[in-house]
Amino acid sequence: MFPDDSVHLVDDVNAMIRPQTCPICEKELAADAGLNSPLFPFCSQRCKDVDLYRWGEGKYQIVEPLKPEHLQNPDVDLPEELEELL
Repeated sequence: MFPDDSVHLVDDVNAMIRPQTCPICEKELAADAGLNSPLFPFCSQRCKDVDLYRWGEGKYQIVEPLKPEHLQNPDVDLPEELEELL
């Protein structure tokens, strides 16, 4: 391996790693946002509220249907209200 090759490898790795962005406004987040920000993965309270509003309006969906085996998984603790319905 030649010294010039190592420079190209570093450039290739940096090109593959994209910074984390806010899912609402796509603003770039700080590298340590996941560790330090209570708003993560959002950049602001506004973006967090927009996301919650979209969930409430039904704009997001969970596409996998709920199956009986999901409810029978002993590793999942269900709230008492749900266990009473089963």
